[in-house]
Amino acid sequence: MSEPVAVRHWTDIASETVTQGIERKYLTGDRITVAHFELKSGSIVPRHSHKSEQITQVLKGALKFAIDGREIVLRAGDVLQIPSWMEHQVEVLEDAFVIDVFSPIRQDWIDRTDAYFRR
Repeated sequence: MSEPVAVRHWTDIASETVTQGIERKYLTGDRITVAHFELKSGSIVPRHSHKSEQITQVLKGALKFAIDGREIVLRAGDVLQIPSWMEHQVEVLEDAFVIDVFSPIRQDWIDRTDAYFRR
């Protein structure tokens, strides 16, 4: 059963240091996870894949994705859709602020089994 309608503010959600240079906040509903990432230049999100389809929107900065045998650079205003189970890696080219949306939810984050991130 879903939660009742709720209003939240990102400043009230605890920030998590995933690794040096990567901060994450997220909300999870029944079928979707929405995350805010603050990423410092030079940080790397290691190659990984997950069950969730992902949509990434860059609000500030620049990221370089290694995905599907290609390198894709995203800048403020760009949006990238990543299918389920597609391996990808991210290099932060400029300090960035990013919103990621995942469906289904990122159960690995909830369970703290996202060890790929902390390598």
